[in-house]
Amino acid sequence: MLDYFNFRVILQYLPIFLKGFLATGWISTISIAGALLIGILACICRLSGARILSGFAAAYIEAIRSTPLLAQLYFLYFGLPSLGMRLSEIQTGVLALSLNSGAYVAEIVRAGVQAVPLGQIEAGIAFGLSYPQRLRYITLPQAFGITIPPLLGQAIVLVKDSALLSLISVFELTRAGQMLTSERFMPAEGFFTIALFYLVFYYMLKQLAEWWQKQLIFREL
Repeated sequence: MLDYFNFRVILQYLPIFLKGFLATGWISTISIAGALLIGILACICRLSGARILSGFAAAYIEAIRSTPLLAQLYFLYFGLPSLGMRLSEIQTGVLALSLNSGAYVAEIVRAGVQAVPLGQIEAGIAFGLSYPQRLRYITLPQAFGITIPPLLGQAIVLVKDSALLSLISVFELTRAGQMLTSERFMPAEGFFTIALFYLVFYYMLKQLAEWWQKQLIFREL
């Protein structure tokens, strides 16, 4: 099999793959940050006593989780211009990834918040901490410590889902492999290289999560 595998072509296209790798990296980073922000806000609204906020957050989470990302991406890409909102392809892709992943992050964080012992929250109330202060100093830090593994998994899913942005002409890692395939008609070389780069992303996120978890353990000590 290796006799027919052209490593020389991969080396020739390596600068394009590296460019796509960097593009996927910064697009995913911005999307992960947006997903965390949206997820935390949705979680707070879901757990709040206000029925309107809780209902809106629940509707958003259910709508996102019950529809495929590709349909959401096409809706934003083709639907927003018809509503008078024109975004670039990259902006549309980042928005779609953030909204999609934010719904899952909201449920992950909510599970972590509900796992925090009630006694600690009551202790915060006894010390006179307000609800935002209890979230900042007691609930959210512990919730994130508990939910690091599922958050890592969701981050990995987001990075892999960023490949769908190639369907709306965003240049990223998968688009680079498609260029090699279309120009040289070598799909094995193109998509094998894509898989290797996504594997690099996986181990980078894994190392980051392990470092984050160690930092939290150190602070607790």
